Amino acid sequence: MLFLDQVDIRDKRVIMRVDYNVPLNDGVITDDNRIRASLPTINYILEKGASLVLCSHLGKPKGEKRPELSLKPVAERLQELLDKDVIMAPDCIGEEVLTLAQNLKPGQVMLLENLRFHSGEQKNDPDFARELAKMGEIYVNDAFGVAHRAHASVVGITRYMSKCCAGLLLEKEWKYLGKALKNPERPFVAVSGGAKVSSKLGIINSLLDKVDRLIIGGAMANTFLQAQGVNMGRSLVEKDLVSEAREILAKAREKGVSLYLPVDFIVGTGPEGEIGSGVCPYQDIPEEEMALDIGPATHILFTEVLKDARTVVWNGPMGAFENSHFAMGSLNLAESIARLDGLTIVGGGDTDALIHKAGLTEKFSFISTGGGSFLQFLEGRELPAFKALEECGQ
Repeated sequence: MLFLDQVDIRDKRVIMRVDYNVPLNDGVITDDNRIRASLPTINYILEKGASLVLCSHLGKPKGEKRPELSLKPVAERLQELLDKDVIMAPDCIGEEVLTLAQNLKPGQVMLLENLRFHSGEQKNDPDFARELAKMGEIYVNDAFGVAHRAHASVVGITRYMSKCCAGLLLEKEWKYLGKALKNPERPFVAVSGGAKVSSKLGIINSLLDKVDRLIIGGAMANTFLQAQGVNMGRSLVEKDLVSEAREILAKAREKGVSLYLPVDFIVGTGPEGEIGSGVCPYQDIPEEEMALDIGPATHILFTEVLKDARTVVWNGPMGAFENSHFAMGSLNLAESIARLDGLTIVGGGDTDALIHKAGLTEKFSFISTGGGSFLQFLEGRELPAFKALEECGQ
């Protein structure tokens, strides 16, 4: 796989896949972190005298042109951040757009309209990919957030380009995550949270071959505790996965991996509750209540488990952190990991949001921009974007 600094882009027209799938509220961007993450690569390309065509999806328009999912607000925000004009294309393919692209001068930027306004994007349609490829002479992928998607702008387009490479952000993801998983400094501790065991089974099984210690929190811990015979009251439990949770606990013991679960919880009647009912040891959760956050004793335990860690990979919050009454366990854990002297990597949309909420973004070694891509990378699965870049031009 080639990286951006290995390709001569001077005076060329570059088409770059970015991840501008940002949250919007009545047409206003509420979080521009994904746009900001692309700026180093954009500035590098423009400084080399290239012209730049950017492409991204936004939301789920399902092949229909929906004005509320237009990338126009993104073009306006990008223009502010770059302090230079950003041309907003009326579509992402077609003669009119191609003419605009071909007329770009060195240093100019154009953003194509939402790729998913065309069904060919998600279908990886060859005709759509071929039309998209006409917009540039060199292809750059800087969108780790969609690296696990075999879509036209990620995979198909590379078959019609003579040169393809990874942008600075994608390169950073590749190197940080690769280093953490292939040759980690030890002790290596993985922290897995969030709601569902079902979405993390493959990752946990894969990590058991790599880590020294595994911390499991969030609602997914409930299933593991029930697998040990603990009554979890009304807590979220994936009953059909209790036996698989039991197998993971056994596998951890066989492999000598220390696996840690919460020992106490903040409980309440539900995640939208205006206040928690109090702290309960894990054995004493009331029948009519739910575990909604880890408790203070668990925080002390997890901090002790982490204190000498040299590599930490964290995905998934420890509780229903969207509600401030059940966010303290996740925020405390973020503080503990941020203080560590080692490689600390965070990934996944909820965990990313949590770190920004805590104001700790500068304290972590690396915050991955991917959700599904991050999880598949942890699972050891090949990502379509990386495979496509490796095969481009062969």
